Amino acid sequence: MTAFPSAPAAAAGFDGAAASTAYRAALEVIGAVEPRVADAIGQELADQRASLKLIASENYASPAVLLTMGNWFSDKYAEGTVGHRFYAGCQNVDTVEALAAEHARELFDAPYAYVQPHSGIDANLVAFWAVLASRIESPALERAGAKHVNDLSEAEWADLRRALGDQRMLGMSLDAGGHLTHGFRPNISGKMFEQSSYGTDPTTGLLDYDAVRARAKEFRPLILMAGYSAYPRRVNFATMREIADEVGATLVVDMAHFAGLVAGKVLTGDFDPVPHAHVVTSTSHKSLRGPRGGFVLAQPEFADAVDRGCPMVLGGPLPHVMAAKAVAFAEARQPAFAAYAQRIVDNAVALADGLRSRGVRLVTDGTDNHLVLLDVSSFGLTGRQAESALLDSGIVTNRNAVPADPNGAWYTSGVRIGTPALTTRGFGPAEFDRVAELIADVLAGATPTTTSAGEPSRAKFTLTDGLAERTRAAAAELLDRHPLYPGLDLA
Repeated sequence: MTAFPSAPAAAAGFDGAAASTAYRAALEVIGAVEPRVADAIGQELADQRASLKLIASENYASPAVLLTMGNWFSDKYAEGTVGHRFYAGCQNVDTVEALAAEHARELFDAPYAYVQPHSGIDANLVAFWAVLASRIESPALERAGAKHVNDLSEAEWADLRRALGDQRMLGMSLDAGGHLTHGFRPNISGKMFEQSSYGTDPTTGLLDYDAVRARAKEFRPLILMAGYSAYPRRVNFATMREIADEVGATLVVDMAHFAGLVAGKVLTGDFDPVPHAHVVTSTSHKSLRGPRGGFVLAQPEFADAVDRGCPMVLGGPLPHVMAAKAVAFAEARQPAFAAYAQRIVDNAVALADGLRSRGVRLVTDGTDNHLVLLDVSSFGLTGRQAESALLDSGIVTNRNAVPADPNGAWYTSGVRIGTPALTTRGFGPAEFDRVAELIADVLAGATPTTTSAGEPSRAKFTLTDGLAERTRAAAAELLDRHPLYPGLDLA
């Protein structure tokens, strides 16, 4: 098959006429029932075409991936696993789930893949409970002389529940770039585990592996969590595995953000989590450019436990999304995807260089992955003000905390930006340097307003007259050079 195109040969594998026919027909059918939904779908395409999408966790899926989700697989219940369902009539679901898992194993050179999770948090929950079951449940059964948890007495059940609920997780702190699902209290993971965090060097913003090792030896976690949502550098997973082994922990890596860089063989060796982690979780969108969903890769000793994700923490899998995952993984196995993944990183470096040369402060002073984290405090702005000012100017980003952020997780002092989506559209280093110029101009032209008490507002701001309009016009010039889904016409 031909993968969804990404520049420079943007039109090579994309049949705009066929896609136009498919989407016009779909919208006509939808509009006959609820025209407002059809209108919103069409408007979403128009909005995405007209903005510089720099959200690091977003991308553009191919029409093949998108169309795969709108079919009769949506009507099927399929609890269980391939060949072992709790419902009859799942032979076609078995086909697409097996294909998705096969493509995932081959794509990531993993011994085992589980493609049922609906999202990244579901993938993490499956991983966490698989580790708990493997590390605690099985030894508890052996001690009790039981073959199955249903054979335990009430007292033994109580002991097992206490063991499962009294474990420790060590993960990257939120302000250093970690994620809520890595053991933090607002998320269910923070209620499952006693959690502690490792951060980054306060001077460089980089991971200090000696400090991680010292914290792990002190805290003795069951799970050492690695991976990030806002850390702009590579992680040495070989070193993280050494640390896990030294303290008897299970290494779980959440690669949701950078899975595309692993699939495209940009992150290899010590920086590829798959050969080093016991369990790897991910989403199938973001830099991987598939449907919204999750999956788990695991070493053989955890495969059986992961395979029990349903009914352990998941309900019925979504067969239409698993089918779309199979298509996306097949696309990512094409040689063009490796070139795309490398361009993501090249473009991120160009974007970081362009921002830094224009006086924008960057956490870790740059990047070597797909994202850049801006510290906007030098402009007198909060992250919320910067995010809103950029959005008003046609640049879509998201605010994000920076290390030791004085503004907390809501207002923040940072803005996170990423290159996967615009790289899909065909942007190269020169365009990203121009994007950096536009961002720097907007930040410099934004001024916080004051509250009724005369204090600087953390949310409101003003922009220099005409700046938003000029930026939108400049952005439109860039976007016109690289149309989204070229040849797809809904009119």
